[in-house]
Amino acid sequence: MNRELEEYIEREIIPRYEDFDAAHSTDHVRTVIARSLELAAHYDVDADMVYTVAAYHDTGLAYGRERHHIDAGRILAGDAQLRRWFGEEQIAMMRDAVEDHRASSQGEPRTIYGRIVAEADRAIDPETIIRRTVQYGLAHYPELDREGHYARCLAHLQQKYAEGGYLRLWIAESENARRLEELRGVIRDPQRLRKMFNAAFDSQTGE
Repeated sequence: MNRELEEYIEREIIPRYEDFDAAHSTDHVRTVIARSLELAAHYDVDADMVYTVAAYHDTGLAYGRERHHIDAGRILAGDAQLRRWFGEEQIAMMRDAVEDHRASSQGEPRTIYGRIVAEADRAIDPETIIRRTVQYGLAHYPELDREGHYARCLAHLQQKYAEGGYLRLWIAESENARRLEELRGVIRDPQRLRKMFNAAFDSQTGE
C-alpha cells in the first residue's frame, strides 16, 4: 500500500462517513476496505486501487441515497489529489468500480475491481444485515413505530435477500453464498426473524 495515499484517504475521505447514517458509518467503510483487500489477495490486482474504490464507494451519500453510487464515482474522478498516485486510465476504472458496487444495479460490475468491492459491500451476516436495516429505517423513517419498522425491515429483506431477490454475488472466494443461505433461513422463520429484529430495534432505540 502507498503510505501517502493511505494517509490522504484516512485524513480526507474516511471522515466523510461520520456524517452518514449509522448503517454507513466509518465502521462500515473500514469493514468494506478490509474485506476488499482480503478478496483482492486472490487476484492479480492493484491493492492501492482496491483500497481507493472501497474508501470512496459510499461517499456519494452526501447527495442522497438514490444516485449515491453515481455521485461517488463523480467524487472519485473529480479528486485531483488522486492524480498523484494514479493515471487517468486507472481513475476511469476505479470510477466504473464505484458506480457498479450497488447491490440493486441491474448488470454485472464491469471490472474485477467492481466485483471485489461489490462483494465486500454485501456484508452478509444475519444480525448485521438486520441491525443495519433497522439503523437505516430509524434514520430515514422516524415517523414509523416499531411495527412499521418491522414491516419495512421484512419487506427490504424479502426484496433484496430472499430467493428471487435482487442481490447478486460475484466472487467465488467469499463466504457470502453460505451466509446468504443462513440469512434466507432467518427470513423463512418468522419467530426467529422477529426476535432478531426486536433485539436490534431495542439496542438502537434504548427500549
